[in-house]
Amino acid sequence: MLEKKLIGIDLGGTTIKFGILTPQGEVQQKWSIETDISEEGTKIVPDIIETIKHRLELYNMTTDEFIGIGMGTPGAVNIEQGSVIGAYNLNWKTEQPIRQQIESALGIPFVLDNDANVAALGERWMGAGNNNPDVAFMTLGTGVGGGIIAEGNLLHGVAGAAGEIGHITVDPTGFECTCGKRGCLETVASATGVVRVARQLSEEYAGESELKSMIDDGQEVTSKLVFDQAKADDPFAEMVVDKVCFYLGLACAHIGNMLNPSDIVIGGGVSAAGEFLREKIQRYFDEFTFKQVRESTAIKLAVLGNDAGIIGAASLALTFNEEK
Repeated sequence: MLEKKLIGIDLGGTTIKFGILTPQGEVQQKWSIETDISEEGTKIVPDIIETIKHRLELYNMTTDEFIGIGMGTPGAVNIEQGSVIGAYNLNWKTEQPIRQQIESALGIPFVLDNDANVAALGERWMGAGNNNPDVAFMTLGTGVGGGIIAEGNLLHGVAGAAGEIGHITVDPTGFECTCGKRGCLETVASATGVVRVARQLSEEYAGESELKSMIDDGQEVTSKLVFDQAKADDPFAEMVVDKVCFYLGLACAHIGNMLNPSDIVIGGGVSAAGEFLREKIQRYFDEFTFKQVRESTAIKLAVLGNDAGIIGAASLALTFNEEK
């Protein structure tokens, strides 16, 4: 008898990634399509259904060969209803009954969750988390998101807001966040946050620095440029990176002191700075944690890259099916 497969979907504002996986987490096929957010996003779910049907025909597969479909999506997710609301980058202003549409069209069990939670599941299952039962995941990109798996369970909280690592307060008098409060990690450690810190610190920095000169000249500055300059021993860029890593180390220490996971995994575009970033976060993490946490919780870099979403979504479908 053939082993049944899983489908993982990573729904983003510009592309939708798909994967067909084994129950052991091996990606056997993957593809992507553009996200068509026109007409208030009404084409997104029909496009998902159409491309899955097309691929199953292409691979000569039938729907009964699948355990389930899992999907990660932006926005506020109602897991019980299988619906999403407030995914503004998808142009979804009203509640979207996604599960109902996909299950009725394909006849395969469907489950969805927030995209950061799903990426956390991916890194925990097949990535840096080594399938450990206690893993926290932090993604540093346009914003700062995250997900927390504790004793094998993905945490959601009473309002679905568990794992919102980007809103840990790291500077009570700091920058205003889009959430309405001040000093959130997202304001200083996202891609735009790193640049914001650089601009603020440049006002008082008087030494020689190529990065400082670029800011003063009004040139475009990115988080990647800040880290590249720091790696090239630009003293001002080093100061900026040190400040950002102070905030990240403090936030990781809060997570460590409260949850004591085996791993805090850091992913997303900013994490491309690699070991240079990780070791600086580690230094501050060690400073702000107590002995038992310091010796048992590891700071790691994510390893799955763009595949974290589809792998995590597949694991969501696998777990959902096992619990039924």
